Amino acid sequence: MKRELVERGQTIQRVEDLQFFLYQRAIHPELFNIQRVKRIEQRRYSAEVWIVGLAHVVTVQFGDQILTELITDDHELLPNAGLAASFRFRGERDHTQSFDGGMRYILSTQVERMTPQLFPATHRDYVHFAQNRGMLVSFEEWASNGLDPFSFVDFEARDHEFHVHAFHAFPDELTLLKTQSIFEIGPRGQGET
Repeated sequence: MKRELVERGQTIQRVEDLQFFLYQRAIHPELFNIQRVKRIEQRRYSAEVWIVGLAHVVTVQFGDQILTELITDDHELLPNAGLAASFRFRGERDHTQSFDGGMRYILSTQVERMTPQLFPATHRDYVHFAQNRGMLVSFEEWASNGLDPFSFVDFEARDHEFHVHAFHAFPDELTLLKTQSIFEIGPRGQGET
């Protein structure tokens, strides 16, 4: 099915196929086709953000604690070890989880389906905004209705928190997947080496 969609020039990823995974471990990069990488070093933690098609991976390490947020449609090879949470994206959803070692994870997601009149303007606004912020990867080979699918991941590294705002656009579905996550780093001294 995916090969057929590629040959017709349509997006090989669909919103309804995407799943969220939260791991208490790092995930091996060889499992993904990584288009863009950003590494962030803070005094108390480090983070790495990958854009992997119309999806992303965020890994935050605080001392010996590691949390990995993963959004993907290709979950067959993913490990079960360290899996803390998973679900499919539908409508709006919030998830909060605390971990031993001083980390807390907060997530809000929204699958926003739009009208044919609204989607192009929203698409244009996000692409324009992304020109000066974060990481943007467009997939012109999957263009639909004259619009490229894209992944835009913006982040803010604070002393005790790592904020991630991700937007994945699916023009052939007139849909935008939005996620906002916060990785909270525990009190000073906790988890630090």
